[in-house]
Order: sequence, then structure tokens, then C-alpha cells
Amino acid sequence: MPQADNPLRRLSACGQSVWYDDIHRSLLTSGELARLIAEDDLRGLTSNPTIFDKAITSTHEYDTEIQRQLRAAPEQSSRELFYTLAVADIREAADLLRPVYHATDGVDGLVSLEVSPDLADDTEATVREARALHARLGRANVLIKVPATRAGLPAIAELIADGIGVNVTLLFAVERYEAVVDAYLSGLERRLESGRSVAGINSVASFFVSRLDTALDPLLAACRPEWQGCLAIANAKAAYRRFKEFFESPRFAALSAAGARPQRLLWASTSTKNPAYPELLYVESLIGPHTVNTLPPATYEAFRVHGKVRSTLETEVETALAKLTGLAELGIDLNAVTDRLEEEGVAAFARSFANLLADLEAKAAELGASV
Repeated sequence: MPQADNPLRRLSACGQSVWYDDIHRSLLTSGELARLIAEDDLRGLTSNPTIFDKAITSTHEYDTEIQRQLRAAPEQSSRELFYTLAVADIREAADLLRPVYHATDGVDGLVSLEVSPDLADDTEATVREARALHARLGRANVLIKVPATRAGLPAIAELIADGIGVNVTLLFAVERYEAVVDAYLSGLERRLESGRSVAGINSVASFFVSRLDTALDPLLAACRPEWQGCLAIANAKAAYRRFKEFFESPRFAALSAAGARPQRLLWASTSTKNPAYPELLYVESLIGPHTVNTLPPATYEAFRVHGKVRSTLETEVETALAKLTGLAELGIDLNAVTDRLEEEGVAAFARSFANLLADLEAKAAELGASV
């Protein structure tokens, strides 16, 4: 496909960056990631425990390295072994994306690694592990993923004040997003007040999109079936309106004058869960400036082949907002739904992490070692 005809490349003209929601060793070593960067203008990469579990324990790509690490340090735990493997992958991905980081003046070319999901309700432990991971990675173009839980909010502010880039994950509610932006701005303000530079600090706020429709569609089936498949997009558009208000405010103007960057919105969970919906519904409906969409491989390839590119994020916004406010009239408590989605998301990531560690321990045993 000629580069000019590649829909993924044309997204940048609308101000949106495409990141890849996947990582595994052969993606890095085979030249595949380098090819995606060169051909598709891929600008970043995200990971999570489920992705790493599949990569490490469902293939033989890591077997030799696991054996080598266990020979070197047979007493290490499965958690320690996981982070040894993950840090190596994230560092290599960051190195491959470093030219993008420099070409975009540090806006893109970023790679994300998550703090242990079982720390989601522990502010101090989250900060401690995030600092340790950041130091261990030793790359300017990495972000540490921190969940947008109540305990995560002060951790975000603390890490931003440290100058550590943060990918705020598991966002579902606009109200919680407002608190996330406040934490980001508070961290920048604390840093500036202490005489340190705020230039070049990166952060994204990751909204999980499709899961909201999955939760709301059954509630709408009897009373507003025509709204099914619409509310997640409406919620994202409401968040984007708040994004513009925050980052066009006098509060941010003072920080921007000192070199601070906006905290971009990132659309996550953008694969379509309901097969009745268009495959690219959550990609094509959320295209706009100062945003990121992180795509899993199947959705990435589908958009590359037949994605339609036009600015859609600021279209029909009033209609979208009316649907959100109309939920209360239908007896649907949106806050209760998003609170439940956050709880389920935190629990699901914690289960994935526990499964990863158990699977890694089993694999080590298969390879004739123990952790």
C-alpha cells in the first residue's frame, strides 16, 4: 500500500497518534515493530499483564531467557522474574521508538509499563514501585501505568512532581477524569514551585471505551434500544470537551508558559466487543487533535486496510451529551455503572497478574528450574 493511502498514517493529519496495544519478544527481534513504525507511522506501544501473560507463558519465545535468568539468580520470585523479562522488552521497544520520540520533540515514541495491579489501592506502594521501575528502565521515552483509582490519584500527582511520565489507566467516568487532570496539574505545579522544570513531562489519560457500551446496552435494551452502542462514544466526547476546557484554562496557561504539555486523552479498549457493531466503530468515531488511540493487532490491521479517516471527535457533541444526561431519566445511574467498571477492571487486571505469576512459575518448573 502506498504510504499516502495508508489510513493509519493519515490519522496524524487529524492530530491523533496511533499506538500498538501489544508486545512480545519476536515483535521486537523480528523487525516487525520497526516495520510498523516505518510503514504505518506507529508512534507508541502499550502493555498490560494480560498481554505479557500471553506473550511469556503461551509461547516459547522467552524460554531461553527464563532459563538464563534462573541460572543466574535461582532464588528470585516469579514477580522478580517477570519484571526482569518485562523491563528488557520495554527497554528494547523504547529504543526502537527513540527516533519517533526525537522526531516528535518527545511527544510520541512512548512505551508503557504497568505497576503491579495488586497495588491499585495502595498509594505509597504504587509510588515506590513506579519510581523503581522508572529508574530500572532508564529510558526517557517510557510511561509508568497507574490506575485511576482513588488511591492512584495522589500517586499520579507525586510521580508527575518527580518528573516521571504517567499513563493513567482504567478510566471510565468523566468525573474521575477531572480528578486525574487535577492530579496531573497539581504535580506540575508542585514541581514548578520547587524550582524544577516542567518541560518535556509526558502523561496520557486512558479511557476504556467499549466496556461502557457492554455494561449499558443490556440496560437500554427495553427502554432505548436506539441508544445501544452510542453511550461509550458519547462519554468519550464529553471527556474530550472537558479536556479542552482544562487545557485552555488560565491554570494550564501558566504551566504551558513554563514548557508543560497537555495530558492527552488516550482511547483504550477500542476493539468492538459486540459483533453486531461495525468493526472500527470506536476508532472511526473518536478521531481528533491531541489524542491517542492504542489498537490491538486485529483492530490495527483492520484500520490499516479499510479505515475511514475524518475528524469525528467534535461532531454531534450536543446530541451525545443529551444522551448521557438522559440516562438518569431512564433510571440508569451512570456513576454506579462506571464505579462498577472500575472495580471490575482493577480486579480483572489483578487476576491477570496473579495468573501471569502462576503461569510463569509453572513454566519455570517445566524448564527444569524453580522460582
